[in-house]
Amino acid sequence: MKIKTGLVLVGAAAALAACVSSGPRPLPVANTPAPTGVEGSWSDPNGIVSTFQGGTFTTRTTDSNQLLASGTYVNTSPTLVEINMTSLVRNTQSKVNCALVNPSQLNCTSDSGAQFTLSRRS
Repeated sequence: MKIKTGLVLVGAAAALAACVSSGPRPLPVANTPAPTGVEGSWSDPNGIVSTFQGGTFTTRTTDSNQLLASGTYVNTSPTLVEINMTSLVRNTQSKVNCALVNPSQLNCTSDSGAQFTLSRRS
């Protein structure tokens, strides 16, 4: 009887040992999705920062955070954006069309024909 009880205990111990992991499992790493559309902050080669947020567009200086222009924008397609803005410096209104050529580059043309490129800020 003692041998039978011993075998049962050894079998139970072996079954329990199989349930124990060899250590903590690594937690899955959440990948940050690549940005889509124009939402977020962008800068031009001069360091002027433009922000697109919920249909509102602003442009500010980086040194003093002075507001240079503001307005609204609409996505006319997944890669095209139309901005209606007022320049506070020149006190003029203009329309700018921008094409999202890749997730970090926005090529823009104003209604006067001026072209410029914005780069996504991290």
